[in-house]
Amino acid sequence: MFTPQTRKIPHLMATQHPDNASVPFWSDKPFITTNAEVEEIYQSFFTLGCDEYMWDWEGKFADEGMIERLIASFYEAFKTEQIGRDRFITLRIPNIWEEKTFKLARAYMSVLSAAEFMKSYDLHTPPVFELILPMTKNAEQLAHIQKTFQKTAQLQQEIFQEADFGEGYIHMIPLFESVEDLANCGSVLRAFLEEHKKHFGKLPPYLRVFTARSDPALNAGFAASVLAVRVAFREIYKIQEEFGIPMYPIIGTGSLPFRGGINPENIEDSLKQYQGAHTVSIQSAFRYDYPLEEVKSALKYIDKTLQHVEPVLIDDDEVAKLKTLIDTFKAIYVPTLEAFAPHINEMAKFIPSRRERVQHVGLFGYNRGVGQVKLPRAINFTGSCYSMGIPPEFVGTGRGLLAAKNLGLLPLLEKHFFTLRSELKHAGKFLNMENLRHYASTEKWAQEILEDVRLCEEILGIELGPQKPAHTLHRNLTSNILLKKELGLDFQDDLVEAAVMRKSLG
Repeated sequence: MFTPQTRKIPHLMATQHPDNASVPFWSDKPFITTNAEVEEIYQSFFTLGCDEYMWDWEGKFADEGMIERLIASFYEAFKTEQIGRDRFITLRIPNIWEEKTFKLARAYMSVLSAAEFMKSYDLHTPPVFELILPMTKNAEQLAHIQKTFQKTAQLQQEIFQEADFGEGYIHMIPLFESVEDLANCGSVLRAFLEEHKKHFGKLPPYLRVFTARSDPALNAGFAASVLAVRVAFREIYKIQEEFGIPMYPIIGTGSLPFRGGINPENIEDSLKQYQGAHTVSIQSAFRYDYPLEEVKSALKYIDKTLQHVEPVLIDDDEVAKLKTLIDTFKAIYVPTLEAFAPHINEMAKFIPSRRERVQHVGLFGYNRGVGQVKLPRAINFTGSCYSMGIPPEFVGTGRGLLAAKNLGLLPLLEKHFFTLRSELKHAGKFLNMENLRHYASTEKWAQEILEDVRLCEEILGIELGPQKPAHTLHRNLTSNILLKKELGLDFQDDLVEAAVMRKSLG
C-alpha cells in the first residue's frame, strides 16, 4: 500500500469550478482554456498559497499531459516545492456509473505516466495518489475504482517493468452530492472500510471525505443542504471513533450563500458554519472576483484557522430531528422549484462559459409521478436565478422556517445553521422585488417565493433588499435583463456586469 511518509493534509484546495465573473489576475480574459490551467496551477500554489489543486476530469475536458507541461514550464519552482510531497494535485475522476468509461481509463494512465515522468526528473513520485469519486453512492463503487486501478498499475508493471506505484494502491476520496447521500454517508464509509480491510488486509492510514454544497442545494434547497453537511460531518467523525483512523472532511463551497457562502469578505463568519472541515475548496470566484491582497489575506486566515479542527459531535436524537428538518425543507422546495425550472433553464442559455465543459449528465431528480426536471449545472442555475433578481436561497426557505417553528425545531435549526440570518441577508441584497412581483402576477411559483421572502423577514426579524448603491445597481441591471429579454433585446452585457458586481457568476 502506498502511503506518503509525511502526509500533510491540505487546507486550501483550488478548484476549476467555473464561477468567476471577472478576469483572473494572471490572465487577460475570463475564459480559462485547458492549456491555461498550467499557469493557473502555478499561480494558485505560488501567488495565492494554496496547497492543493483539484485536477478535474468530471464534466470537462482535461489535458492528459498537464503534469508534464507543468514541470516543463516551472521546473525550478517545483524542484523545491514538490508535487505529492509539499503541494498536491488531486484528480477528480469521471463517475463511470453516470458517464462513459473511456475517460476513466485515460485518467488511470495519466496518473501512472505522470509517476514515471516525475521519476525521470528525479522528483518526488507519484505526484498524484488520491482520486475523488463524484456522486459516490455506495462502497462498491469506491472499491471498484481501487481494484481496477490496481489491475491497471500491475499491467503497466508487467509490460514496462516499472513499479513506482508498488502494488498499485490508490487512495479514494468519496464525494457525496445529495442531501440523502450526505446524511447517510456513514453507512457507505463503514462498508468501504470493511471491504478495504478484506481486500488489502488492513485499513487505510487515513480517509478524506468530500462533502458538496452546490448540488445538494440545487436538488433539495438552501437550508436542507447546510443541515445535511452538518449531519455528514457528524457521521464522518463517528466513523473516525469507530475505526480508529483519522478522518479529514473536505467542504466544497462557492462564494454565494446558495453554493456555500465562503468568500473573502465574510470568511470569519462563514467558516464557522463548516466546523470540522480540514480542507476548503477555493473556487474560481473566490480567487478572481476579489482584490488579490484581500484573497491572499482570506486564504491565510483559513489556513491558520484549520490548523486546529474540532470534531462535530451531535447525539442521535438531534440527528433524527435534523433529518426531519432536511426532509421538511426539501418537500417544500421541490414543487416550487419544479415550476420555476423552465424560466431557469431559459436564462441559463445566456450564462457565459468559463471553462471547456462537456455535457453535464446530472438531473434534478425526484419522483412525483411526472418524470424528472432537467436543470443546468449548479453554477449556471445559481447565476440564472440571480440574473432574474430571485436568489435561490429563498425558494422554500420561508415556508420551511414556518414549518420548523410549528414543529418546535426552529431553535435546533439555528443551533446548527449558525449563519442562517447573515447568509439570507447577503442574498437579500440582490433581491429584485419588482421582478418577483412581475412573475407573481401570473405564476404560482413566484407567489410562493414572495411568501418565502415575507416569512424569512417576519420569522428571523431581518430586512431584505439592496443595502448599498452597488446593490441598487445590481437590482437595476436585473430589471434591465428581464425587460430586454421580454423585448427580445441583447442583455448579455447587463448579465455579466451584474455578476461582476455580486462577485460571482453563480
